[in-house]
Amino acid sequence: MMQKYVEVKEQYPKALLLYRVGDFFECFFQDAVTISQELELVQTSKEGGKGIGRVAMTGVPHHAIERYSALLVEKGYAVVICDQVEDAAQARAEGRIVERQVTRLLTPGTLVDDGMLAARRNNFLASVVIARNHWGLAYADISTGEFYTTHGSDIESLTLELLRLQPSEVLIPTNAPDIGTLLRPGEKSQELPEELPDNFCYSLRPQKHFHLGLSKERLQAKFGVRSLEGMGCDHLPLCIRAAGGLLEYLEETQKKNPVPLEPLKTYAIADYLLLDPQTRRNLEITQTVRDGTFNGSLLWALDRTQTAMGGRALRRWLLQPLLDIKGIQARQDTIHELLKNTELRTNLRQLLRQVYDLERLSGRVGSGRANARDLASLAESLVKLTEVSELAIQGSSPYLKALHKVPPELEQLGQMVLSHLVESPPQHLKEGGLIRPGINPTLDERRNLLEQDRQWVANLEISERERTGISNLRVGYNKTFGYYISMPRSKAEQAPSNYTRKQTLTNEERYITSELKERETRILTARDELNNLEYELFGELRDTVGEKAQEIRQIAKAVAAIDVLAGLAEVAVVQGYCRPQMTEGREIKIINGCHPVVAQMLGAGFFVPNSTQMGYEPPPQTSESPDLIILTGPNASGKSCYLRQVGLIQLMAQTGSFVPADQATLGICDRVFTRVGAVDDLATGQSTFMVEMNETANILNHATPKSLILLDEIGRGTATFDGLSIAWAVAEYLATDVQARTIFATHYHELNELASILTNVANYQVTVKELADKIVFLHQVRPGGADRSYGIEAGRLAGLPASVIDRAKQVMGQIEKHSKIALGLRKGIKERTPLNPKQANGNRVEQLDIFE
Repeated sequence: MMQKYVEVKEQYPKALLLYRVGDFFECFFQDAVTISQELELVQTSKEGGKGIGRVAMTGVPHHAIERYSALLVEKGYAVVICDQVEDAAQARAEGRIVERQVTRLLTPGTLVDDGMLAARRNNFLASVVIARNHWGLAYADISTGEFYTTHGSDIESLTLELLRLQPSEVLIPTNAPDIGTLLRPGEKSQELPEELPDNFCYSLRPQKHFHLGLSKERLQAKFGVRSLEGMGCDHLPLCIRAAGGLLEYLEETQKKNPVPLEPLKTYAIADYLLLDPQTRRNLEITQTVRDGTFNGSLLWALDRTQTAMGGRALRRWLLQPLLDIKGIQARQDTIHELLKNTELRTNLRQLLRQVYDLERLSGRVGSGRANARDLASLAESLVKLTEVSELAIQGSSPYLKALHKVPPELEQLGQMVLSHLVESPPQHLKEGGLIRPGINPTLDERRNLLEQDRQWVANLEISERERTGISNLRVGYNKTFGYYISMPRSKAEQAPSNYTRKQTLTNEERYITSELKERETRILTARDELNNLEYELFGELRDTVGEKAQEIRQIAKAVAAIDVLAGLAEVAVVQGYCRPQMTEGREIKIINGCHPVVAQMLGAGFFVPNSTQMGYEPPPQTSESPDLIILTGPNASGKSCYLRQVGLIQLMAQTGSFVPADQATLGICDRVFTRVGAVDDLATGQSTFMVEMNETANILNHATPKSLILLDEIGRGTATFDGLSIAWAVAEYLATDVQARTIFATHYHELNELASILTNVANYQVTVKELADKIVFLHQVRPGGADRSYGIEAGRLAGLPASVIDRAKQVMGQIEKHSKIALGLRKGIKERTPLNPKQANGNRVEQLDIFE
């Protein structure tokens, strides 16, 4: 056995090998040490033979293999499962070692079992091929069957796409000698391209698996096509190579259980609104900035889905908003119809609550890994789809129409499965009790014979008590000795002559008879045959359903989409959202908008709404419709909340959702940029200010007139003169060169002077009410610029000692008295060469030399 273990281990030197021995999966040598440390399990030892001595051994119970494997994979390890593939009793009877084979190779990107996956988020496996600055990306979620590919010509866009997907594992073609190496997040390798982010698990694979010709053949064979033209990637060699390498990896890791994948789909990144990692973090789309939790995120505020597949779809939609107005309007039309038809929405949501995760269930069925409960859940959901379809017929909007015609064969398939399986099937497949009576004549016949023998054993106890006169005689069974007749030792002398003593215990004697032994053999043989037959029938049933995995997943996508839209309609009703009007222009007009998360947390009537107007066309822009808003006001008055509010409303609108406002007209954005808050990146040696400058540079270099930019406190991380100069130059550049729609929140009140220089800049402030001994934050955004920040007042509210507050006021008075900044700004405006000679609206840019 140890020799066999070593042979298998040599095939997978970089993985942890879990090797089935009886009721345990054991690890030996260094793997045993690693697993003992990572899982905090007791490490023992086992004799390894002459010349080796005792070797380290750590094991886990076979019934808990999924849980322990999931923990190891979560820690970044690859896990090889080597299981027994024959009956151990038969092997022992023939005097040979039990046959074992590798049945699964578990890696972070190849998990399919529910216990190893988060229900409401995808588990993507990605594959990347880079040639100079061009790249191809393929990714799949083998638990749901999704399979996509895209390409690009700059590494930065690849990084953005990987950060959006957050794949659990990324395959990289390499020339490294140690093929199969799995780099955990943060681990370095010379074979890993420097341009790629190091916060993912990377699997280093041989270059040969990404060969163009082989990859093309593999894709054609997988999906039964002669050309890749229908998949949209026939002319994209890097996409083909990435997808082919991913398929080869799945063939290696899934062994005897190939996973059903949807046909490969090609998409373009430019078809969707781009969100960089900073924007996703600052807008708190899927988790909060403060502690990374789900509660308090936009997804938390909007997720009213009833199914896990709906939850995954909503997450994808929020991270990949649309640019196509028709696509957005199709979602809006469906939400509008569900919002107006309360009965339809309510009934639909109640019915969806009874639908299981069709995407993942069909995947497990198609790969032959589903148990009886999985199959029953899938069947129940297929039957429910007919009711969903009957409800959807009441609607005429695009997403409801997709559910008008559910293939009748799917309902028939579900009914057939439910008629075959028992009402509450057991979890384990090889212990019988799966198939209903009346399904298979042979099965029924064997059950009857088995039941007759069991009844004979049950009657034996009664007949033997009468025959022997021993009232406390009984017939029992255990796995070690089989069936037996027991009686008190005090009655042993009364044992009939045909009793053969089997075992002596403290207080009883146990016997067998030749007839009882014969019945035992018949019962055990019949039970094994019966269980095997049930397993065969179940396997045939599962295979029949698995053949329809693709059709089931197509319907599942439609169900997931309607689940998302019904949930968004529910949110719109409860929170009073409006339908935004989407345009191809640059206009952003939000009347009484609210922050969707904060307003929901505060409750109805507590959030102060604010309006936003900017980016109107045609030019020239005015202070009533600026490109750039300079937003000033006190600390803690709500400037950052207002910025995020505008960004979230835009993002929600392009997702297809209704928005928290009384009215909204929104032009399509190609990108949303944010620069909010102060963050150190000490791991790379970057200070708060350097991070701020890097993020600002990224915005200035990539923004377009169709972008939305939300900036908070640019230039605050350095000296006052430096910071003010940078903030002024950035704001001026955005207004003149980029002309993107921008809200620029700042405590540099001097920037208000820009509005008197540039016609497309306007000043707004968050107002306060000053009382004799304190200020009251009104959280209202109004035209005009503030000339105070009330920072000292904010310090007082935070609990700074009174002596510190008094001293701060003294110092501030001296600074204000002698400051040259305000004097310099009011000194006059000198004509200089415009930053951008092609100034929009024909305006001449007059720059101010503040510190002359």
